[in-house]
Amino acid sequence: MLAGGRGSRMGGVDKGMQPFRGEPLALHAMRRLAPQTHALLISANRSLDDYAKLGAPFGARVVADTRADFPGPLAGIAAALRAATTEFVLVAPCDAPFIDVHLGATLMQTLDAKHAGIAYAATIEPSGEVMAHPVFALIRTSLADDLDAWLDAGERKVRAWYARHTPAEVTFHDERAFYNINDLLQLAELERR
Repeated sequence: MLAGGRGSRMGGVDKGMQPFRGEPLALHAMRRLAPQTHALLISANRSLDDYAKLGAPFGARVVADTRADFPGPLAGIAAALRAATTEFVLVAPCDAPFIDVHLGATLMQTLDAKHAGIAYAATIEPSGEVMAHPVFALIRTSLADDLDAWLDAGERKVRAWYARHTPAEVTFHDERAFYNINDLLQLAELERR
């Protein structure tokens, strides 16, 4: 689970620790991710003790970016790929309380069928436009060295790195499962619904 961002659109607060329905956003995400994984990793750069306590019931382990200055989701993914003891890492953000409970299995099915290095989620907008959700992904841990080299070269774009590894875009029908909360106004509106 990615929880290492700056939270700049939320005024600098730690997004995963913001309350939603009386509990931290990250706890909602963990409940949905934990049954889909062999081991839960939390990629965080602050509130490390809080994330460790929150993740303890799931046997989660907290890992931090090895790069300074919050360089983005790829740094969190890199930390998870290095810490993982499995062939794949299922990635999702901490601010998505409705993660699809079949995310990992659905991504794995397509990744296997297409012999892809990475599978990531997408939804179809009412307009018919495809909306990619690249931080909801399944990634081979064997790509860790390439990702480190990409970051060392100063690159930060998630989909540009994915493009190097035969990515498979997987369409999901429930767009709500990929709703992530970017600011406090969105959080308040979601709480009211």
